Amino acid sequence: MALIQTSLIWVTYAVVVVLLMGIASIFVYTYQTPRDRAASVTTVCIFTLTALLATVLLLPVDIALVSSTTASKLGRKKDWATPDKVDNILFTLKVVYYTLFSLDALLCLIVVPFTYFYYEEYDEVEEAEGEQSIAKRLWGALKYTIVLILLVVILFLVGFFVPVAGKRNGKHLDLDYFKKLLAENHGERALTFALGLLITIGTVIYVLYTASGFALLPISFIKSAPSISAPTLAANTASELEGNRERQRQLEGRNAGRSGGLDPKDRRELEALHREERTLIRRERLAAEASGEGRSWLVKTWTKTEAIFRPVKLLGGIFLLLIAILVWVSMLLTSIDKAKNSICKQHCGYVLGHINVFNPVNWIFVQAAKVFPIDYIIVSLLVLFFFSSSVVGIAVVGIRFLWITIFQIRKGHTSPQALLMATVMLTLMALAINYSLAMIVAPQYATFGPQTFCDRPAKHPGEQPDCINHKSRIIPCSEVSESATAKDVCTPSFVSTFLNRVTLNWPFFGVVDFWAQFVFLAVFLIVFLLSLFRTPKLDVSQLDRDAEEEEEEGLLSSTGRRFGATWQDITGRAKKATSRTRASGVDGAEGGESSRNGLSEA
Repeated sequence: MALIQTSLIWVTYAVVVVLLMGIASIFVYTYQTPRDRAASVTTVCIFTLTALLATVLLLPVDIALVSSTTASKLGRKKDWATPDKVDNILFTLKVVYYTLFSLDALLCLIVVPFTYFYYEEYDEVEEAEGEQSIAKRLWGALKYTIVLILLVVILFLVGFFVPVAGKRNGKHLDLDYFKKLLAENHGERALTFALGLLITIGTVIYVLYTASGFALLPISFIKSAPSISAPTLAANTASELEGNRERQRQLEGRNAGRSGGLDPKDRRELEALHREERTLIRRERLAAEASGEGRSWLVKTWTKTEAIFRPVKLLGGIFLLLIAILVWVSMLLTSIDKAKNSICKQHCGYVLGHINVFNPVNWIFVQAAKVFPIDYIIVSLLVLFFFSSSVVGIAVVGIRFLWITIFQIRKGHTSPQALLMATVMLTLMALAINYSLAMIVAPQYATFGPQTFCDRPAKHPGEQPDCINHKSRIIPCSEVSESATAKDVCTPSFVSTFLNRVTLNWPFFGVVDFWAQFVFLAVFLIVFLLSLFRTPKLDVSQLDRDAEEEEEEGLLSSTGRRFGATWQDITGRAKKATSRTRASGVDGAEGGESSRNGLSEA
C-alpha cells in the first residue's frame, strides 16, 4: 500500500512536469518574435522555465510524501512508516531537491548567459562569407561566460569555508528541530549559501515585478472588453483615410497651376499626409484582420467566439482578484504573526513556532492536503498565478536598469536577448516564490501539512499513544513541540527544513527575505489602487510601428469594460456614425486626433 501511494504521488508529479513543459513552450512561442527565432534560445528558455516551475511544484509532492507516513485522524505513525522508510523518503526528496536547485542555479548563472553570448556572437555577414564557424561562436561566448563561471566557483567556496553567522546561544537552539538544522556538511552548506543568496536577489526582483503583476493580472481580465470594436476601428480609420486623401487633393488642386510646383509649406504638409496615409492603410489592414475580414471561416468563428466569451473573462478576472486579495490578506496576517511571535526573531529569519493568527490560505491547503491530489491542484494553480503575475510584471515594467529601459517584453515582439534575460529573472523570482509560499503564504501546510500527533503518554514503552477516545488531544505538528510523541510522529517537509536552514545559518538572508514581504504587500496595494483609478491608454504609435514591421498584435486587448463594443464585435457591424463623427472624418487633422482619443482605454 505504501509503495502504491508513493508511486502515485511521483507519477502525478511526472505528469505535471510534462504539462509544465507545454506551458513553458506556449509562453516562449507566444512572446518571442518570429523573425529572430533561434533554436538554441528557444530550447534553453523552455528547459529553464520547465525546471524552475518543476522546482516550485515539488512542494506539494514533498508535503504529500511526508504526510503519507502519518494517520492524521489518529495522530500517529502508520504501521509501515518505520524510521528507515521515512529516512528513505526524505533522502529521495533531498536528492531531487538538490538536483533541481543546482540545475536552476547552473541554468541561471551559466547556461542562459552562455546562450545569450552565443547568440550575440552571430554575424550574418561573416556567416554568408563563410568566415564564422560554430567553434568560433562557441569560443567567443565562452570567453564572456568564464567570468560567470569564476563567480559561481567563488560563491560555492565562500559557502564552503566561511563559518555560519547564526547566533548559537539562543533558547531556540535547545529544540531538536533547530539542532537538526545545524547538522550539515560543508557541501550542503555551500549549496545552502549559494541558494540563499540567489533567493535574496530573486526576492528583490519579486517584490517589484511579481507584486505589480499580481495586482494587474486580474484587472487586465476585468478590463478586457474593447473601448472601440474592430468594425468601429476599421470604420474610423477609413473615415480618417478619406479625409487625408481629400486634403491631399485640395493641396494638389490649389497648386496645380503654379509653375514652380508646391510651395515649401504645402510640400511639407503633403509629405506628412503621405506618411500618415501609409500608416492609416496599415492600421486599416490590421483592424480588418482583427475582425476576421478576408480570413478563413475558422478564424472568423474564433474571433466571434472570443467576443461572446468576454463576459466570462470578466468573471474570471473578478475570481482572480478575490484570490489575489485572499492571498494578500493571508501574507499580511502571517507576516505580522512572525514579526510579533517569532521564537528567535532576526536570529533565525523569523521562524514561527506555531501559527497564532488564523491564515485562510494555510487552512484551505491543510484541509485539501488530507485528500491528495486536491492540494496539488490548488497549489499548482496558485503557482501558475504567481508565475503569470511575474510575466505580466516584466511585460508592464520592462527589463530596466534604474530608469533606463533595456528590453521590452511583448507578445510576438520579444527579441531573443530579452527572452533570455526574462528567463533569468523568472528563475530568480521562482526561487523567491518558493520561499514566499513555504514561509509566508502557507507556513503550516509547507512544514508539516496535515500531520498531527496524539499528546498523551503511551500505555506501554515502545507503543504509540492512543487518542481514539480523546480527539481533543490530537494536536497539529509544529516546530516547537517538545512532546516525545511529536518527535516520533511529526516529519517536517524537506523544503521547509532547507529554507529554515538558510535563514538560521545566515540570518541576513532571512531578515531581507522576511521584511521584503511587507514591501511586496505595499507594492501590490499601490499598484492595485492606481489600476482602479487610472486608465491605461493604447499606444497608437507602437501599433503603427508594429504594423510597419508587419507583425500582428492584438489591438483590442487589455482595455476598458464597454460592452457596446463587444456587441459590435459579435454582430460584425460598426455603430452608425453621428453627425459629429462624420464631420470629424472630413477634416484629416481633426479626424486623426479623434481616432487617437477613441483608442484610449479605460
